Amino acid sequence: MRRVVVTGMGALTPVGNDVGTFWNNIISGVCGIGRITRFDTSEYKVKIAAEVKDFDPSVYMEKSEIRKTDLFAQFAIAAAAQAVEDSGIIGSVEPDRLGVYFGSGTGGLETASNEIEKLLSSGPKKVSPFYIPMMIANIAAGHIAIRYNAQGPCIPIVTACATGTNSIGEAYRTIKHGYAEAIITGGAEAAITPIGLAGFTNCLALTTTEDITAASIPFDKRRSGFVMGEGAGALILEEYEHAIKRGAKIYAEIAGYGSTCDAYHVTAPNPEAVSSAKAIENAYKESGMTEQKGIYINAHGTSTPLNDKTETLAIKKALKENAYSALVSSTKSMTAHMLGAAGAVEAIVCILALQNQIVPPTIGLLEPDPECDLDYVPNKAREASISLALSSSLGFGGHNGCIAIKKI
Repeated sequence: MRRVVVTGMGALTPVGNDVGTFWNNIISGVCGIGRITRFDTSEYKVKIAAEVKDFDPSVYMEKSEIRKTDLFAQFAIAAAAQAVEDSGIIGSVEPDRLGVYFGSGTGGLETASNEIEKLLSSGPKKVSPFYIPMMIANIAAGHIAIRYNAQGPCIPIVTACATGTNSIGEAYRTIKHGYAEAIITGGAEAAITPIGLAGFTNCLALTTTEDITAASIPFDKRRSGFVMGEGAGALILEEYEHAIKRGAKIYAEIAGYGSTCDAYHVTAPNPEAVSSAKAIENAYKESGMTEQKGIYINAHGTSTPLNDKTETLAIKKALKENAYSALVSSTKSMTAHMLGAAGAVEAIVCILALQNQIVPPTIGLLEPDPECDLDYVPNKAREASISLALSSSLGFGGHNGCIAIKKI
């Protein structure tokens, strides 16, 4: 089978609008959560989120293009542009061998909300002719493909909170099995909108605390729900020999992927962690590194009562005796939950942890939950000798994804 490596990365997050700033803030334990600034939250139970700050789409797009794209697609284009520039991939691969696997959990939620409001208040003639191509969840992938003339497979994965991880995993398999030489992959989300906040609040997914230091606290017994985040993460995956031949810098190797479904409940994980454990186990075994120590796991770690204890159980079932020696952390304690973008951004964290031999912390973890009894690297980054990183994502609908990444 062909090997698959990472040759470019891009990130737009609540703690930094490029990979370097993002990483420095993550290992420093900087929290990106604050009071929502986009709209009036006086009638909402939830007042906080992790917004992207100081984003200027004109750095990446023409004004005419900005007017015709939802914020989630702007985030995606920005992250993809960073990754493409970082990799130098354009011009080294035939268009029909370059693909895009880029998804979103909710798509153009802001656009949908705005245009429906126009329809109800002013009638159908006021709805924008760009409504559909701004709103549909595949359009970020479409824009990226058009920009870079990527005529190979273009697949927008939509698996809720597992979107970013599944996008990377499916891109990995596509290259591994010979259907492409390189793929621009990742996820984007911009759901911090009035309707998005109301919907997640009313399904009881979000914490209602206004204390930023106690809001996104994965694996802490005080946890009470997740905090919404937003942004995008992008990676360039490339066939190893192709990357070597063109002299590309190689960050890491994608070495395994697992994808399963709980088939249990639309929002709650299966408390027995059968399928989530299988996704982690499949990625772990495919990596061929089950006999080695030095494992870092970037957990889904949403700070919800059910997720964190279920994921802990899944890790124990998947890694067995190696679970307690693994270092586990949730960077959602800093970025909050970036939904469809989370898995892509967290894969970047794993790659940089391997490169720098530093494991980022789970901040805010002050009162450990007895049911969450692994080493979650509380509050401070830790230097460690790690050779394998696993990044897991568990989405609404029961979607489970995990990728294995190793040093090269």
